Amino acid sequence: MAHQVSLNLNEKMVLHKDVEIEVKQDGSKLGTLLISKGNIEWLPAGNSVKKHRLTWKKFAELMEEQGKPAKVKK
Repeated sequence: MAHQVSLNLNEKMVLHKDVEIEVKQDGSKLGTLLISKGNIEWLPAGNSVKKHRLTWKKFAELMEEQGKPAKVKK
């Protein structure tokens, strides 16, 4: 289960345009992560109409509740 994550950054700071991150698994596109100042969105592969949106606060809560804990490397 190899993942390929592509990131194209034109700016170091998110301003007026979303940062788009394409995510693939074993060569097949899973979807695109859209990062903006106001929220984070997931656009599933093959779906150009509906995306899933979370505010940054809700995303933080979801990660703390559902995310797998991992040690931070220093």
